[in-house]
Amino acid sequence: MTDTKLTAAQIRRAQKALADVPYARLLEIELEDLASGSATLRMRVRKVLTQNHGVVHGGAIASLIDSATAFAIITLLAPNEKVTTVDLAISYLRPVTNGRLICTAKVLRSGRRLLVASADVFDSAQTLVATALSTYIRL
Repeated sequence: MTDTKLTAAQIRRAQKALADVPYARLLEIELEDLASGSATLRMRVRKVLTQNHGVVHGGAIASLIDSATAFAIITLLAPNEKVTTVDLAISYLRPVTNGRLICTAKVLRSGRRLLVASADVFDSAQTLVATALSTYIRL
């Protein structure tokens, strides 16, 4: 969204947020890249994340997307400001059965009350497997 460099405090906030969320640890979500208004997170495909046909469960992909968009938004917030998801629309494009999922999110609009972010999820072969649009509200 902007070319503004992140401060050390912003980077620490994101790292702490990832470390403090038990669900993110359960999914083994990792922070790959962080910039002002954008974030890239990854998650290793594991059997525990699949549904009965061996395909990664849509809920696991949704969680990766929701986390990535949240991290993109965190970079634009004031130190004590909080947000929460109010809408998440996902299009699942291809099944994934192994490798890693990489989700890149970027903030499209940061308004006074609402923030909108997009996200794309790629598999290990860099094939687009899901795309999403998410809206957050400032609390």
